[in-house]
Amino acid sequence: MTTRMRVDSAERRARLAWRHRLAVEARSDDPVEVARDLVALHGTDPSSVHLGALVRMRAGGVADVEGALYEDRSLLRLLGMRRTVFVTSLDVAPVIQAACSRAVAVRERRNLAGFLAETGVAAGAAGIEEWLAGAERAALDALEAGGEITAAELAAADPRLSTEIVLSKGKSYEGRQKVASRLLLLLAAEGLAVRGRPRGSWTSHQYRWSPLTRWCPDGLAELDTQEAETDLARRWLRTFGPGTADDLRWWTGWTKTRVKRALAELRTVEADLEGGGTGLLLPDDLEPTPAPAPWAALLPALDSTPMGWHARDWYLGEHDSRLFDRAGNIGPSVWWNGRIVGGWAQDATGEIVCRYLEDVGRDAEAAVRAEAERLAPLLTGVRLTARTRGKTWLEEELTA
Repeated sequence: MTTRMRVDSAERRARLAWRHRLAVEARSDDPVEVARDLVALHGTDPSSVHLGALVRMRAGGVADVEGALYEDRSLLRLLGMRRTVFVTSLDVAPVIQAACSRAVAVRERRNLAGFLAETGVAAGAAGIEEWLAGAERAALDALEAGGEITAAELAAADPRLSTEIVLSKGKSYEGRQKVASRLLLLLAAEGLAVRGRPRGSWTSHQYRWSPLTRWCPDGLAELDTQEAETDLARRWLRTFGPGTADDLRWWTGWTKTRVKRALAELRTVEADLEGGGTGLLLPDDLEPTPAPAPWAALLPALDSTPMGWHARDWYLGEHDSRLFDRAGNIGPSVWWNGRIVGGWAQDATGEIVCRYLEDVGRDAEAAVRAEAERLAPLLTGVRLTARTRGKTWLEEELTA
């Protein structure tokens, strides 16, 4: 009888340290390399992109990340896994587009057509599709002509784009939105439009929009959906493995059927995980990982590392309720040797304050202080706010 391999939490934390570039020895010089190694940087909160890259770099500042995003255009924002905004490298973007964004686009188109039908812009499904196709052409023409424009400027470019639709009709939270804003989401999911430089600072949530051809003159490569799913699963396992099939399902937003199909192509190796569960590994990735030197990290809210798994006990312990909001979004977290041991925030003066949720010892506290001092210059004159998520219990306490 063949004994199935076992992977303990120490091995998983060592892998995390190296592959997520959090150990000091693993830090990078290039934000593009960081994004690629993490598969993608979580981008719902724009500050997470910059801080998530910079804490993993040996040196550099906000200008280095902005240069990759808006000048070199070697990083690209796209609507990807779980209909969430991510930032990734140009070589990974077509994989995410085919494996995740393509299905998001189908749902976005169906939803927008439904809103338009309720508005009465045209009669019948064919009429709605014709109207929507004309609005798309008008939007793409305006983006090409403007280079970078806001949603409000796009709405003013054509009467169809300023048409109002009703969201959540009849609900207590019913709202109105111009077609331009909703259409930009559809064009982003279809790989035709991209969020560009924001209005204001690097923490702003109000983006200018551009045609995707400013990043990729020939557009994104058209990949086969199933082949792209297999490739994305391989990349996730290389970075986040050993993970479970449920972890992958949660991270991608795929159905169980799609997860099973992608994993079958990879011929993954099963392993017993410490604490229970069956972890999956790539067949060429079974060797033990050398332990890094002790390390600390202050990761931003919605960072790609803690948001990479659905089952988090092995690095989170019992701290879930203090660090995650009700929707399952993590706030700023303090790490020591591959485990979350606390959280951080800015106080009323903008200074970084940390709160430990367990006794970590003097060495850990000194290492965390050093990381806070490394992060502080990046936040000079900047106040981070939880605009795209709820404040966590710990953030409420630290910012009171």
